[in-house]
Amino acid sequence: MAAHTEDATRRDFLVVAASAFAAVGGAATLWPLIQQMNPDASTQALASTEVDVAPVKEGQAITVMWRGKPVFIRHRTKAEIEQANAVDPSTLPDRSARNDALPESAPASDKNRTKAGKEQWLVMVGICTHLGCIPKGQGLSDVKGDYNGWFCVCHGSHYDTAGRIRRGPAPRNLDVPAYEFLSDTMVKIG
Repeated sequence: MAAHTEDATRRDFLVVAASAFAAVGGAATLWPLIQQMNPDASTQALASTEVDVAPVKEGQAITVMWRGKPVFIRHRTKAEIEQANAVDPSTLPDRSARNDALPESAPASDKNRTKAGKEQWLVMVGICTHLGCIPKGQGLSDVKGDYNGWFCVCHGSHYDTAGRIRRGPAPRNLDVPAYEFLSDTMVKIG
């Protein structure tokens, strides 16, 4: 009888050891398949970008790339800010702020398209909402349209100094991506 109990213990040990070996082997086999579903390092690097805006003087604008899209950053003058604030959002063709940091129902006021305390900086995706063209208005000598903002020469859409559509076939305001100021001159987009 003692031999029968000893055989059962060896058999139990072999079953447990084989099961553990199979589980570890299965996990080692599945790990590369699961890991390959994660985005690669270059994609993760594009999730956000940091931009030093210190060299951008008042009245100037720069274009940076984020997620393969041009992002317009304009250092607005006091006159441009006043012009944007003077517009009643209820009179705009698109009344939504189109700001990723705010709900869709947020009105398209200038304060909803900029950061509090940093109203002189306007950050938005520089793609016309009509057919995806790149509007003019970033360069000092560019045609800025009837509202001194941006002008899409392809189909005639006019945007104001807050990037809101004012006239033309574009149905929406230029989108404001999620962004934050890390310091007075460093902006993190995304």
